[in-house]
Amino acid sequence: MEQSDNFKSRNQADSTSFLPPWGRDGVGLFLDDPASIFRVLTAQEKQAFRSRMVVRTYRKGEYICRAGDTPVGLMCLVSGKAKVFQEGVGGREYIVRMAKPAGFIGYRALFADEVHAASARAIEDSVVVSLDSEMFFSLLQTNSELGILFIRSLAAELGFSYFRTVTLTQKQIPGRLAETLLFLRDTYGFENDGATLKVCLSREDIANLSNMSTSNAIRTLSSFASKELIGIEGKKIILIDVAGLEKISKERRNEPLPKDDADEG
Repeated sequence: MEQSDNFKSRNQADSTSFLPPWGRDGVGLFLDDPASIFRVLTAQEKQAFRSRMVVRTYRKGEYICRAGDTPVGLMCLVSGKAKVFQEGVGGREYIVRMAKPAGFIGYRALFADEVHAASARAIEDSVVVSLDSEMFFSLLQTNSELGILFIRSLAAELGFSYFRTVTLTQKQIPGRLAETLLFLRDTYGFENDGATLKVCLSREDIANLSNMSTSNAIRTLSSFASKELIGIEGKKIILIDVAGLEKISKERRNEPLPKDDADEG
């Protein structure tokens, strides 16, 4: 199957349109990021990585990869944010994962030697470094520490997926939304004020991440705001009462869902 147009080679003007401040030649600096598993590579291995990596930039809303694409290597998010999702009935998106800098995209299909089962789309302007599969597997074979760190990363991701799958079926709508807001805090952190989430998602994305309809997400956000649990400024969400959100997030379902929410639980 053909790869996504966004993953094909681009001309130089497009691929350097909004790189980080340190420019294209400095993209390899992410190898030394304390959050990157590639920090354990030797100087020679890092040089080999830089010589083989391909840098691509994606505008907000662009696909990084699509379900059905054949993976050609490991994709690493250097800057920006992305969502990984599957499309359901009627084109509704089910967000299965959020990616942040130093994180990976499309690794499951790469290791399983399958096409991508999910799509990834940038939720803000992003920079992605891809490393061809031959080079990546060679590094895993020669650097055992890298392999261990990568396995730990995959295990943590799998554990989180299990947790989300279970809790999203055991909580009422307020609990699911509260958990999503706390998840976004844990994933992306706060702005400098220490309260505003450092990510701006559409109401539809928040709903898809919480396994509920957009209308329910809007109503519940308004309810949280009226109770002064959060503040809302456009797409920005301020967490005012984190303890209150944590309490709501821990509440388990103790009664059947209303009929109009039964397909969301």
